[in-house]
Amino acid sequence: MKKIRIGFAPTRRSIFSAPDAIKYADLTRKRLRELNVEFVDITDINEEGLFYDEADREKIEEKFRKENVKGVFFPHTNFGTEYVCARLARDLNVPVLLWGPRDERPDENGIRLRDSQCGLFATGKVLRRFQVPFTYMNNCRLEDPEFERGLMDFLAVCNVVDVFRHTRILQIAPRPFDFWSTMCNEGELLEKFNIQLSPIPMPELTAQMKEVKDKEPDEIKQVLDYCRSHYCIKVRPKELEQVAILKIAMRKLADKYGCNAAAIQCWNALQDEIGIMPCAANSLLDEEGLPVVCETDIHGAITSLLVEAAAMDDTRSFFADWTVRHPDNENGELLQHCGPWPISVAQEKPTIGYPLAFDHPGAVEAKAKLGDMTIARFDGDNGEYSLLLGNAKGIEGPYTKGTYVWIEVENLKRLEAKLVEGPYIHHCVGIHKDVVPVLYESCKYLGVTPDFYDPIEENVKAYLRGE
Repeated sequence: MKKIRIGFAPTRRSIFSAPDAIKYADLTRKRLRELNVEFVDITDINEEGLFYDEADREKIEEKFRKENVKGVFFPHTNFGTEYVCARLARDLNVPVLLWGPRDERPDENGIRLRDSQCGLFATGKVLRRFQVPFTYMNNCRLEDPEFERGLMDFLAVCNVVDVFRHTRILQIAPRPFDFWSTMCNEGELLEKFNIQLSPIPMPELTAQMKEVKDKEPDEIKQVLDYCRSHYCIKVRPKELEQVAILKIAMRKLADKYGCNAAAIQCWNALQDEIGIMPCAANSLLDEEGLPVVCETDIHGAITSLLVEAAAMDDTRSFFADWTVRHPDNENGELLQHCGPWPISVAQEKPTIGYPLAFDHPGAVEAKAKLGDMTIARFDGDNGEYSLLLGNAKGIEGPYTKGTYVWIEVENLKRLEAKLVEGPYIHHCVGIHKDVVPVLYESCKYLGVTPDFYDPIEENVKAYLRGE
């Protein structure tokens, strides 16, 4: 699982017990190490290793920036000093986790040593005044299961935010003319979210493919060997070679332009230029962790990055069409595409062959694994952006061409209306993992509105509260 480094800044207030604050800060450090959490400490900043003095704030900020922390954790080991936490959080501009260890019973003289919960109330209010979004983890004990769960979810939120803020998408050719639904506002994505596009024309792709063919015979052979080991091959050798060449060329272009995802025109001009569908090449790159989506759907590429980041990059996603309703299940729907899904999604050995609607070879055919899934879609229009998200489960259904899976949701009619009424389209991204709570919590840092297609928001909030 991907490692995320966070800043660790346990805080105290002067009128409460400093020795107990030090004790609980050390206990928290110990628990983080037990959980293999990578953190940057402040024990070199002052003797106590605690954050309460404004004079230490700039030194802590400098250290956290130098160590490139992706989030900051403020354990309130007693009441805490809310204003220094708020100032540091605002300047760092990374996700913030608030938590305090549950207080003991008062002693025989009625003395309370820490009042950690009370301090959390204060810090939450001050962070709001500073307009700093934050994540709150239930006031629990270090050994409680909600501590580990909340911490791991926070690390995933940090990963989502970091990936979103550093996204650059390789756009291979303009969108197909017929796909007005996949148009996007490049300037607005940059202005609002710092999401950058690297557009290249089709001739740049074909030139890169020619260079690969001429100069990379060993790399081509490696990809061909991989394909023959992991797929059933029903295309001619020269066509499979084109798949390998395209895969290598897209990876090289993504690396050249510093991109973490790609969106390719995929039809119809591309097939005429290179003689194959790009689906199998997309599948290969998807399996490596470089999402490549179809029909130049930039918002779809962003969605793929979000859901995989929420899964801490240990599970591959699949880019799909909402297509047709299940013939027998009133809440069933077919998720399908010509064949770009990564092989780890499949429940059977995939085939590289011919797609349903096109004459050119190079698509993948496989039925996806069933089980529980998250379905999501980042989209927007008229200056407003939201993230559609919810749960689904894979169900049995009729065979169809391409990469596909039948799913069931709570209320398909409600979902259908939401898709038609927008701002969404017929594209979505699925992943075989429940990352809905992480995506929901991430939205507060992304400036994106979470939008559930089933009424599960209260359940998600309860989960995040540790219930």
